[in-house]
Amino acid sequence: MPSVAASSRTPRWLEPAMWGSERAFSLPLWASVLVAAGAGAILDAGFPDRDWWFLAPVGVALMLLALLGRSLGTGLLVGLVAGLSFWLIHIFWITLYLGLVPWFALGGLQSLFFAAGLGLTAVVLRHGHLVWPGVGGRLGVMPVIVAGLWTAREAISAVWPYGGFAWGRIALSQSESPFGPLVAWVGLSGLSFLMVWLSAIAVQLCREPELARTLRAGVAVGAVALLLAIPAWPTVQTGTTRLAAVQGNADAGLFAEYAPGQILEDHTSATLPLLGETVDFVVWPENASDVDPTQSAAAAQILDYISTEMDAPLITGTITRPEDTYYNSSLLWKAGRGAVDVYDKIHPVPFAEYMPDRAFWRPFAPDLIDLIGRDYGIGTRDNIFDIDGVLAGIAICFDIADDQLVHEMIDGNAQIILAQTNNADFGRTDESVQQLAIARLRALETSRTVVNISTVGSSAIITPDGQTLDSLPTFTAGAMVQTVPLSDAVTPAMLAGRGLEWLVSGLGLAGLALCSGAARRRHRR
Repeated sequence: MPSVAASSRTPRWLEPAMWGSERAFSLPLWASVLVAAGAGAILDAGFPDRDWWFLAPVGVALMLLALLGRSLGTGLLVGLVAGLSFWLIHIFWITLYLGLVPWFALGGLQSLFFAAGLGLTAVVLRHGHLVWPGVGGRLGVMPVIVAGLWTAREAISAVWPYGGFAWGRIALSQSESPFGPLVAWVGLSGLSFLMVWLSAIAVQLCREPELARTLRAGVAVGAVALLLAIPAWPTVQTGTTRLAAVQGNADAGLFAEYAPGQILEDHTSATLPLLGETVDFVVWPENASDVDPTQSAAAAQILDYISTEMDAPLITGTITRPEDTYYNSSLLWKAGRGAVDVYDKIHPVPFAEYMPDRAFWRPFAPDLIDLIGRDYGIGTRDNIFDIDGVLAGIAICFDIADDQLVHEMIDGNAQIILAQTNNADFGRTDESVQQLAIARLRALETSRTVVNISTVGSSAIITPDGQTLDSLPTFTAGAMVQTVPLSDAVTPAMLAGRGLEWLVSGLGLAGLALCSGAARRRHRR
């Protein structure tokens, strides 16, 4: 076979003298660190607010390029730099709420996960050719292992520690991309896997200079075309419901100074113009009633008035305290009957809504820890409301990012998802649009209408095909009144549950074990 290495003009640092000499692929360590730092910023640009979704796989590919030829130790360093670059940009909105120390603590923790994931990936990239020596194995298997390891890292950090932080997953950058509809087939973890798989294939093709440039380009284009050729999951409408979602534009931040009942008054005022509208129910955001109507007769009277005049049930967020435990709760309120159903938030945010291991953490930053004056309990009720025959899945704020809670909604036959949130603490930062992107992907993933309703925005109604049916400007009082589709169809992603996540993560870990074994045998020789 004639050599085409020279004609392909592969950069010298990517040209191997032989596959056993993997260092011929590597950048100098200082250059790898610089590339990793830039890659983290590029990856963040793939997420909202910029929402340049095509940059997300570019950022991942640059991280993988920075890992080529790296050992586990230097791979950890490259991964840490990439993680810090990404996370400290991606969640900078935390500083508006809690300041610099919690921002760096959370970003640093997530960066340690990033470092571990990319450090282990470096082992696969360096020694994978020993396990899969043929070009078919290197192109067909190694990208799967790399993507599986990335997915495993995302899956672990999404649930651990303290319930995890399911933010920043690669899939969440694709809410507006042509790859977004794939989430109905494979779920969020599966979509992350596919995006990283594309990046890993592109990098691996750069490492195959013996293949003609046209062949390498064809493989890359074919991989993208293969994913784009998968049709969108067909939406199946089994009914409709007419709803009103109200954004009160209330100063509802945790540390905001307001008179008790002011947030309730703001949402009542924003609802009054709707009197006379015919709707099946009204939904208010998280903590829209800052006075607990189950304990306050005055607050209960206001909710009774709204429910009576609208001739419809009202779903509202509030803080409840049955016995001695506080809960971030959502109430299904009916005039004259009160709260006929309650959902207590199952996934309160650690270090924000409650302080885990307070005695351990307080000595490190007592002033900050003491800001969390009360700890919210972890709810145990199901997250389904039966609203006069319409089954609605209820998500409070970050609940919408929890895969397990979404699966429980669909297992409970939810026909629509109501995502109540309070973004007031984060002002005009990227947080609210990042959360809206998650809501959009959940609509696609579950084939359900998702009503994302906030105290201040971003509020929108997303149809099962991912389109925005209605929305409200941020920091503006208003309401969305729409007739929306209901569905009881089950997408492949919901049918598979967490199984696909386990599968691809298992493939990644199994491949890592094989590569580690090959590296040890080589070292002994």
